[in-house]
Amino acid sequence: MDKLAQALRSDADRIDVSVSPELKRRLSASIEREASNAAAAAPAVKPAAGPGWASILTGVAAAAAIAIVVYPDRIQPTPDVVPPLESLTGALASLDGETAALTAPLTEELERLESDVRKAQQAVRREIGLSM
Repeated sequence: MDKLAQALRSDADRIDVSVSPELKRRLSASIEREASNAAAAAPAVKPAAGPGWASILTGVAAAAAIAIVVYPDRIQPTPDVVPPLESLTGALASLDGETAALTAPLTEELERLESDVRKAQQAVRREIGLSM
């Protein structure tokens, strides 16, 4: 290992590195430009949200809790209004007719697409030499 280290050190000593003034100038300009871009891109520091919002939300929650505890009889659920089933039978019959009228074009389109798929399968089988 000592021979390898000595060889590496001697090789490093023989390397002559010189930087031209032009390269130094370009490197310095590039570093300065990147530093100014980074400073310009840094977001402005916003003040942290103070305890004001937290206290407001806590106050609203506390007021709602007190209102529920102190006045439970004033908070009444709204009654569910459900029409009787007899009144819905006429509407259901008309919905069935509308559903059939709305799905008929879709059924026809599905049949046309299935026919196209069968034709394409037959064409592919003929092309590759399979017969049915």
